[in-house]
Amino acid sequence: MQVFFIFAPMKRTLLLVCLHIFCSHLLLAQTAKNTENINQAWLGYFNQSRLTNRWGVWTDLQLRTKENFTSNFSQSIFRFGITYYIDNTTKFTAGYARVFLYPGDNHKAITQPEHRPWQQLQWHTAFKKTRLMQWIRLDERFRRKIANDSTLADGYNFNWRLRYNIWCEVPLCRNGIQPGSLSFILNDELHVNFGKEIVYNYFDQNRFFAGLKYQFSPASNLQFGYMNVFQQLPAGNKYKNINGIRLFFFQNFDLRKATVKR
Repeated sequence: MQVFFIFAPMKRTLLLVCLHIFCSHLLLAQTAKNTENINQAWLGYFNQSRLTNRWGVWTDLQLRTKENFTSNFSQSIFRFGITYYIDNTTKFTAGYARVFLYPGDNHKAITQPEHRPWQQLQWHTAFKKTRLMQWIRLDERFRRKIANDSTLADGYNFNWRLRYNIWCEVPLCRNGIQPGSLSFILNDELHVNFGKEIVYNYFDQNRFFAGLKYQFSPASNLQFGYMNVFQQLPAGNKYKNINGIRLFFFQNFDLRKATVKR
């Protein structure tokens, strides 16, 4: 009951958003003619460090397995960005990501590299104890062309991808979010493709996550739980349904002072 009342100030908006995404996900799943079911593990490290009142940096490293949770790798990401703090709750980040898509699909014996500039507007809303974070991110995806299963071709395929992410944290301890506490996390991110090379899969994927967050210190926390990714492939009538384990470690440093704070 206590968690319910903590959630009450924002429950209508959040529940409507989640219900809309969930229903869309179910509809797509039911109409998919050819869906491949996969089990994966996603590992990640994320760092946001504030250097001055206006400027900071973003870094994240990610590694994803291919199937059966531990078999091979499907993708690795190194992402870096420069952040401009509009105020204490809103920030804009622009940067570059280097992505490697390991052998699979139409490049079964070769790794496909990708260059990915990105821009993001992120904002936070704090209720009495509950936290809400949202971002809108734009990716410019330059993926190396594939000649055949084992050969890269010259040049790159390109498309834009727009992402909307909503993240909610509900503390499970009476004293709220503090070192040693647990929180419940609900997260959903919708991806939409566009550009002249996109023909069938304007809807790219939806990522849903539900899990727990353990707060190690004011600046560090670990988030772990269940993730589902439903993705439409470029052919349009083929889909991937990924059931996964997600384990992400976050650090948020404020380097304007000698002490690190949340």
